[in-house]
Amino acid sequence: MDVEEKKQKIKEIVKRFAKQGLLLSPNLLELELKKEEAEEAGEDSIGRLIDKTKGKDILVPDEQSLSMIEKDREINWLDFEKAKTTVEKGRDSKTYERFIEYAKKDGQDEGQKEEKNRVIVVNNYKDINKTRTVQDFIDFFNARYRSLEAMLRNRQELSNLMSISRARKKKDRENISIIGMVFEKSVTKNGNIILTIEDPTGTTKVLFNRTKKDLYTLAEDTVLDEVIGISGIASNNIIFANLMLRPEIPAITDKKSSPEDGYAIFLSDLHVGSKNFLPEEFARFLQWINGEAGSDSQKQVASRVKYIFVVGDLIDGVGIYADQDQDLITKDVYEQYNQCAELLSKIPKSMKLIICPGNHDAMRIAEPQPVLYEDFASAIWELPNAVLVTNPSIVNIDSSQNFSGFNVLLYHGYSFDYYASDVNSIRIRGGYDRADLIMKFLLQRRHLAPATSSTLFIPDPEKDPLVITKVPDIFVTGHIHKCSAAVYRNIVLIGGSCWQSKTAFQERMGHHPLPARVPIMNLKTREIKILNFEKPESKKQPEQE
Repeated sequence: MDVEEKKQKIKEIVKRFAKQGLLLSPNLLELELKKEEAEEAGEDSIGRLIDKTKGKDILVPDEQSLSMIEKDREINWLDFEKAKTTVEKGRDSKTYERFIEYAKKDGQDEGQKEEKNRVIVVNNYKDINKTRTVQDFIDFFNARYRSLEAMLRNRQELSNLMSISRARKKKDRENISIIGMVFEKSVTKNGNIILTIEDPTGTTKVLFNRTKKDLYTLAEDTVLDEVIGISGIASNNIIFANLMLRPEIPAITDKKSSPEDGYAIFLSDLHVGSKNFLPEEFARFLQWINGEAGSDSQKQVASRVKYIFVVGDLIDGVGIYADQDQDLITKDVYEQYNQCAELLSKIPKSMKLIICPGNHDAMRIAEPQPVLYEDFASAIWELPNAVLVTNPSIVNIDSSQNFSGFNVLLYHGYSFDYYASDVNSIRIRGGYDRADLIMKFLLQRRHLAPATSSTLFIPDPEKDPLVITKVPDIFVTGHIHKCSAAVYRNIVLIGGSCWQSKTAFQERMGHHPLPARVPIMNLKTREIKILNFEKPESKKQPEQE
């Protein structure tokens, strides 16, 4: 290529990068020119380079930054860019040299061991400290509507889709479809159900005839504030429903499984500090996880555990409900966390602890809950194998070069009380005894608390963090104090047990907790077993259920 062609090529390359907000270092520009010459009619070298930098705070990509991207290094790119600028200005180079040294590591030894038990926090809520106004609540519900409406908009069943304001103008019994949020629910004297639906343009009424049994059942289970799609006949300011759709989890045909042997186990609701805490049962669990109890096969399983999820309510807390002090053996919240940390510290350090808070932990109940507060739970923070996440959150586990890993959705389950008692289909099929039905109910609505009254919440004006935007591979919860395991559309549903015997409150409410059960999932076969540590001491090994 002659001089003029080279100048033109440089302009084209610089322009392409500038459109992406990137500047090229001189040495990388020269390298890209050589690649362009070698690949004139071949692959798009520049396009590949731009793709590599997407999602990373890189302003001036160079050979060092690309090397770190190729090696999949987890780098604070803003700090790296600052350190590089400092060196270019002839100032301190120590920080930049540490980055380069880190990039040169080959990933063997400790790095390889870390890869096997890899935990990546995919979605952790970042709290915004600000005064909340009425407008924040309006923006919050609009953001929820937009997220869920986008999931429904392209459904083929919703033909002739229009806004509610347009639908209200229809007079001639026309087939139409709308998407809206449920504002009100009522039953006519004839036993038909009427839902009042709203979208940003207005409201309308939708009638579900009791003679259409399947459709009527869907309407019965509808809760206020969920977003649904309706297809039916519009006539005189009312729509006669023929079809109702929810955002729903798509049907997943791929049963994701790890290429390597390994296990994940799921704990929740320890309630350390309560008079009803079960120290002997938890000690039996610790014996098993350390390979000191159980049959040979159970010990072998324990040796292969890689991840332990602790899904909220690590402690019983203080002042959670009236006269709680009468139910506490440890009345200081700091000491409760110290005791909990002492127990968790006995778990082998090779096993990652993924911990989210619950409604009994020392923090706000409003969701999403941030990570455990460091001032109260400093002992938990100091555990070397702990990964602290928000409630809810998504983490990715067990990924490798040949496997994308499992995306695990953690949610303690504070909203579950509402659905166990207020949704007819759940209540008559077991209520509190069927966490799996509640989890399925929430996945269908793509929201962890679709009825606003089912939980306390923080009105984020940008988005509703309780919307299930990313489809998980595993959905794990707690709160119900009863272990469960199920599969819905190839998503593994796991409800954690508890380590607290039945309380006076649970007795009054008619709850039936099953404590000291541990669900354990084989990440290679997807098989789930439940170990029971509630048996008396005469039993030398946990019992499999």
